[in-house]
Amino acid sequence: MSERKRILTGIRPTGALHLGHYAGALENWVRLQHEYEAYFLIADYQVSDYADDIQRVRDAVWEVALDWLAVGLDPETSSYVIESLVPEHAELSTLLGWFLPVSMLERNPTLKAEMAAMEEPEDGSQERKSVPVAFYTYPVMQVANILMPRAHLVPVGEDQLPHIELTRETARRFNRRFKDVFPEPEALVGRVPRLVGTDGNAKMSKSRGNTIDLKDSAETVTKKVKAMYAGPPRGATEPGKAEENPVFLYLDAFDPETALVAQMKEEYETAGIPNKVLKDRLTLVLNELLDPFRERRAHYEANMKLVREALEHGTKRGRAIARETMEMVRDALDLNYLEKY
Repeated sequence: MSERKRILTGIRPTGALHLGHYAGALENWVRLQHEYEAYFLIADYQVSDYADDIQRVRDAVWEVALDWLAVGLDPETSSYVIESLVPEHAELSTLLGWFLPVSMLERNPTLKAEMAAMEEPEDGSQERKSVPVAFYTYPVMQVANILMPRAHLVPVGEDQLPHIELTRETARRFNRRFKDVFPEPEALVGRVPRLVGTDGNAKMSKSRGNTIDLKDSAETVTKKVKAMYAGPPRGATEPGKAEENPVFLYLDAFDPETALVAQMKEEYETAGIPNKVLKDRLTLVLNELLDPFRERRAHYEANMKLVREALEHGTKRGRAIARETMEMVRDALDLNYLEKY
């Protein structure tokens, strides 16, 4: 057994990944995979409209795996795990549900916001969409996901911090009431906790169509940056406030030439810089960042057998750990009935 501590983190397969995923999570994952025994989970059970569009979820599983390979997550040293192919996740979720009060789930602000969004009428309809039971209970499964490999660290986006606190509280409750099985995992937020959308919205989101995807071509990136919201209207050489222009948020996040960005901010606020200049710089920076990702992605798209192997081998390793954990859990709960006689 590895002496390294473990990390567990993951993504729901809802489509291709974007710059927000990279800055908030993937960049950290690439670094941490060499320091920890890493399990990266494709959480397909947790897609809220799974039953409505299973084919989309299936396709997204491959999209996520391709993006992970593209950014440099090494399947030789890390485990890509498909949640639904490890049935122990569902088993642990059921067992944890025995003693987790509903009030603990209702405190989760992320869950509240997502449920409210789901219940909003669509396309002007007055009919509210019902929320499936699986959506309401998915926080329990997220807890089970993290506890399953007995993870010590969970690299997450800022909006996932309530889930980590719920996991820590659950681990404490279980260990105190039964046996000491689970570590209390620590959270690690990415270098950029949250990246605004290209439309200026507070969050980059596929559903809003305001993302720059990791697989976007250079031409697509150029078009998206050109159309970006760049703060309140102003003249081309009229001074502005850098903090009001999202283009600078992207430059702060991705431009390695920090001194140049600082100089541009100063000029923007004193003499004024045309937004086109800022956007041209951002386009260059983003395409330089994404070029190696595109190259690796193209390699794996031409060799999908390698993607399948990464998913198969990682899931096999993930299930081995899951079986070990569930033996410990059943022993702690005294569920090994047949061993008594």
